[in-house]
Amino acid sequence: MTIKNRILVTGAGGFIGGWLVRSLREQGYSDVVGVDIKKLKDWYQPGLASTEIVGDLRDLGFAKEVSNGASTVYNLAADMGGMGFIENNKALCMLSVQINTNLLIAAKELNVRQFFFASSACVYNQSKQLDPNNLGLKEKDAYPADPEDGYGWEKLFSERMCRHFSEDFGISTSMARFHNVYGPYGTFDGGREKAPAAICRKVARAVIDNSKTIEIWGDGEQTRSFTYIDDTLHGINLIMKKKFSNPINLGSSELVSINQLVNIVEDIAGIKLERRYNLAAPKGVRGRNSDNSLIKEVLNWEPSISLREGLEKTYAWIYDQLRSV
Repeated sequence: MTIKNRILVTGAGGFIGGWLVRSLREQGYSDVVGVDIKKLKDWYQPGLASTEIVGDLRDLGFAKEVSNGASTVYNLAADMGGMGFIENNKALCMLSVQINTNLLIAAKELNVRQFFFASSACVYNQSKQLDPNNLGLKEKDAYPADPEDGYGWEKLFSERMCRHFSEDFGISTSMARFHNVYGPYGTFDGGREKAPAAICRKVARAVIDNSKTIEIWGDGEQTRSFTYIDDTLHGINLIMKKKFSNPINLGSSELVSINQLVNIVEDIAGIKLERRYNLAAPKGVRGRNSDNSLIKEVLNWEPSISLREGLEKTYAWIYDQLRSV
């Protein structure tokens, strides 16, 4: 079956955006427009969208141009990265608010039917994330507002923009709060990578170079939950089909420390490394986990791919990338 509705995916050259384009095409959507600021040669999964466009969505005219004719917009475009990037580039992260604002204006003027915004667990109040034994952040825990400075504020503000464009102009908006999405075909080096990719790279490099050590940011006892890309894509699809309009967690509830994350990757690689802890490195909040009560209630589903299963695929891909250089 071929579905003819035009879909716009912004950030299509990135990790989640590239996988989303692939998923939509596999579902039968024939007219999928992918947009990214990166040159086509730098897209992680080029050649999947029916139309691929390079440009800056912080320009309102360009945002309107690429949104014209779209029935659905998935906004995954943002200047972002792992903790090392967002702690040192707060202004750049905040400027991403221009992208979502321009796309919402375009959606209003061009009668886009559905709009999806990729939010983040970084919106949550930091006082709720001081304990590594985090029982899970509920959607209400974003208020009173005290999110991750820069990146988290941009995401929280953009959520409110979606809400008010829906209330005032009737656009059907959905917002998923991603919790540390990982998998193949993503950033694993250069400063923008997140913890799973960074640890997979460090372990794979140790294997290739016959090294005996690994650097870990912080003391390794900070905790997170990590969501494999396949679960993320399935969740996005369900949220959009349901047309659920409130912010909702889209994350695994399998809480692990960074030390435990390293244990899993070492076991996959068949190696044991001496750990050197960099206590001066960016490390973010002490504990963050996804409370999935709402997504189970609304969708009768939650992410279920184990961290071990997802890391096996991610490590294999990153190892191959390093070996091919």
